[in-house]
Amino acid sequence: MELSVTGLHAVVVGGDIRAAAQVAALLESGARVTVVAAEATATLEDLAARGLIDLVARDAGPDDLTGADLVLRPARSADPGPDRILGTGSVTLVGGGPGDPGLVTVAGRDAIASADVVVTDRLAPLAALAWARPDAEIIDVAKIPHGRSTSQEEINRLLVEHAKSGRRVVRFKGGDNFVFGRGSEEILACLDAGIEVRAVPGVSSSIAAPASAGIPVTHRGLTQGFTVISGHVPPGHPDSTLDYAALARTGTTLVVLMGVRTLGAICAALVEAGLDPSTPAAVVADGTLPSQRVVRATLATLDQVASAAGIGAPAVAVIGDVADIPGLA
Repeated sequence: MELSVTGLHAVVVGGDIRAAAQVAALLESGARVTVVAAEATATLEDLAARGLIDLVARDAGPDDLTGADLVLRPARSADPGPDRILGTGSVTLVGGGPGDPGLVTVAGRDAIASADVVVTDRLAPLAALAWARPDAEIIDVAKIPHGRSTSQEEINRLLVEHAKSGRRVVRFKGGDNFVFGRGSEEILACLDAGIEVRAVPGVSSSIAAPASAGIPVTHRGLTQGFTVISGHVPPGHPDSTLDYAALARTGTTLVVLMGVRTLGAICAALVEAGLDPSTPAAVVADGTLPSQRVVRATLATLDQVASAAGIGAPAVAVIGDVADIPGLA
């Protein structure tokens, strides 16, 4: 019989990525979580910054455990031993889906379960790391917006280095590795180094986050397609390659990933390009997770409404008539 932790106060002692996996599982089960650690991985810092956990930055003492309903000390990875390091290894890119570990594919779960090394980031479903072997090495390479970040060059180096030492490496990311996930860069780095590499597709948050709120990206009689864009840089930025005038004329649902910070500029550019300011729009934050939040507005008011609600990344914006469908609670 499994212990129900819904509503309980759990204290996790330790700040590594395995602790983050335990934290994610507790949050998924409805616990209130405090992490006590002198040093915390970037992913735990991100969860704290988003208000999903409390983070106490010190070594745990008796006072930190007082009043806790549950105390957990995640085990450290065991040394795989030299007998496991033979020949040349491989790299498997695994798309983790939008956040709910139940949406990881069976092939993705199998890859994690057999990996010697898992290289993960903050948007991967962390609870899925519990599938990794106890002796697997788990490396956090989170890219925190405006915070701690691991460069893509360093991530490529880690994948190649561990595979060359004979290990089976999994690169575990949120969504799908090839939808704004730099998966192609990682594959090219492996191929250039002579490393065997394959990809396990993941469920993209571009469709999964809206779906979790009951918002379809297509609907018969409303729209015959959807267009997914990155909001990483605003309209008019030298690095932007998007034609917002063309986007405004597509007649498709527009789905914006990585666009919380630039949402106001994107909406304004679409209105300026001729898209009706009263076009229905919505933002889904933390899609498929217990912390999921949904706000609905119009194209003209979306940024203001999302800001007033305190919506932060990760979030997916949906612009089009489908956003006016009643959806799910």
